[in-house]
Amino acid sequence: MVNSVPLSVLDLSILNEGASSGDALQATTALARRADALGFTRFWVAEHHNMPSVACTSPPVLIAHLAASTERIKVGSGGVMLPNHAPLVVAEQFAMLEALHPGRIDLGIGRAPGTDQGTAAALRRSVDGLGAEDFPRHLLDVMAMLGDRRSDSTMAERFRATPVASSSPTIYLLGSSGYSAQLAGMLGLPFAFAHHFDSGGTLQAAELYHESFSPSAVLQHPYLVITANALAADTVEEAEYHGASSRITALGRRTGRFAPLPSAADAAVHPQLAEAMRLATNRVVGAADDVAARLRELVQRTGAHELMVTVVAFDLHARLRSLQLLAEQWGCAPA
Repeated sequence: MVNSVPLSVLDLSILNEGASSGDALQATTALARRADALGFTRFWVAEHHNMPSVACTSPPVLIAHLAASTERIKVGSGGVMLPNHAPLVVAEQFAMLEALHPGRIDLGIGRAPGTDQGTAAALRRSVDGLGAEDFPRHLLDVMAMLGDRRSDSTMAERFRATPVASSSPTIYLLGSSGYSAQLAGMLGLPFAFAHHFDSGGTLQAAELYHESFSPSAVLQHPYLVITANALAADTVEEAEYHGASSRITALGRRTGRFAPLPSAADAAVHPQLAEAMRLATNRVVGAADDVAARLRELVQRTGAHELMVTVVAFDLHARLRSLQLLAEQWGCAPA
């Protein structure tokens, strides 16, 4: 049943025009608290570096803050970009988070850099290895050090992520391609597909994941999470008004220009608004009942076991209202 599929939130800590990084992170905190109170299942944050439009550069730091600021919702990364980090560091960070908040921590892992090549080289302190060829081995190393030992990894024999673990974070593989879908399936891991990237391939990746899935010690059946860019409001007009801001930034990204989110008022008179509105997109914007219906259709088409929404608007109250309307339409049980 679609109505029984859990509903979660992915937040990118996007900067508004004229706002500070602190403002963006406080907005993320407000969204996490509201999602917690409304009965959403989990709240994830992303990793981006050296970008003028995104404030979250360190998911573990923000996760620690959000977990301490909420009561019951699961908090995690959507995701940690593993090629930027030593596997032992990632394992240590999330083992500590899990020790602080047992049963509430998710480790979503991706293989993209989350930045440009120059910044990636600075993060890794090397111009070598900027590809993702070592990703499967490093993923197995992180899994092993967090308690899921596979025969291909010997890291857990030499290193401990934490002295005496009583529980482990749930590991998800993230992706926007068939490669990640197949790898998640082969390893028997839950898989989250970035449908909100607007880059296509969602149905193919979902099919590949289900076809390649092999049961593991951590997961007996496939578990597919689909992310979606969604904005619900009380009326279609209101939703489109607040949604225009993200349309402008989406056009900028397509042309290599990353900029803070403009206000709805500025977006409404932006000289490129008409061009931005013509861009093909899978984002769902509208009145609450219609948005919920279209999201249920997405769940049915993909066979998703969980839906994760990212809500983008300049006005924080519009974002909070969108979460409330979606929770009501979805039948979430308030905490």
